[in-house]
Amino acid sequence: MTKFPPLLTGRDFLSNLDITPEEYRAIMDTAHAMKRGEFKGLKPLDGQTLALIFEKASLRTRTTFDVAMYQLGGHSITLSNNEIGLGTRERISDVAKNLERWVDGVMARVYLQSTLIELAEHSTIPVINGLSDFLHPVQLLADYQTIEENFGQENLSGLKVTYLGDGNNLANSHIHMGILTGAHVTVCTPVGYEPNGGVLLDAIKAGANITLTHSIDEALEGTDVLYTDVWISMGQEAEAERKRQAFAGFCVDAAMLERIKPDGVFLHCLPAHYGEEVVPEATEHRKSKVFDQAENRLHAQKALLYHVMGGQNVRW
Repeated sequence: MTKFPPLLTGRDFLSNLDITPEEYRAIMDTAHAMKRGEFKGLKPLDGQTLALIFEKASLRTRTTFDVAMYQLGGHSITLSNNEIGLGTRERISDVAKNLERWVDGVMARVYLQSTLIELAEHSTIPVINGLSDFLHPVQLLADYQTIEENFGQENLSGLKVTYLGDGNNLANSHIHMGILTGAHVTVCTPVGYEPNGGVLLDAIKAGANITLTHSIDEALEGTDVLYTDVWISMGQEAEAERKRQAFAGFCVDAAMLERIKPDGVFLHCLPAHYGEEVVPEATEHRKSKVFDQAENRLHAQKALLYHVMGGQNVRW
């Protein structure tokens, strides 16, 4: 375990830009090692507890963080919004100040990025962003572990990662990963559905290799990694019909996958809305790595937990 000393002890992880390229490399190296079984039998988080807060429903986030803590020797406790009422039943700052007295870290899957920021500001324990309206950084760690498995870590710089769909939290986090890794991130959306302007400005300031386009043909040309996500996120049901019309032609099918590079791969963070942004033949296609990607949620998040919570003083 000394080969991978914890580097982020006690730090929050609200964005992929909260870490340096060197820290990203350490997390990825740890994730790959964990997947190979090199940590088997080790319990680096023995005696530690992670609180899991869910305002939004989850399969992958809930299961993988729970299993990750168990495999690392720790424990997790799940809190639904019905139980704690972040910002309604109880002030967010009070929730943070209570939790820091009992647990060693917090993972929160919430509607608003501001909720995470407030939790972190009022807590001395690490807070991890499990998803917000603005970003989904833990998903991108799993995505890039999958990308490295298929293309090698040495080939990230300039690799064309094309995000096709809504300029949502996933699109924003993809741009952040372009800043962090040097990948050529292309975001293709319908007009009016572009990523956050502040995120794009950050990419420009960083000199990142980011392309924004409304042309599917331009986006697919030379693509190594094609990525999509749902068009209608939780809480956006009222916009469903308008979005379906705007995104006509953006559905990923087998024909679209044949237009990316021969050794290209297809990723989707799931859940899939079949018949909208994707069809089953795409997730089952030979180029699809969707379920490897889902598996890597466990390994990447386990590595993140190790680096963020490892090295903390155990309370008992």
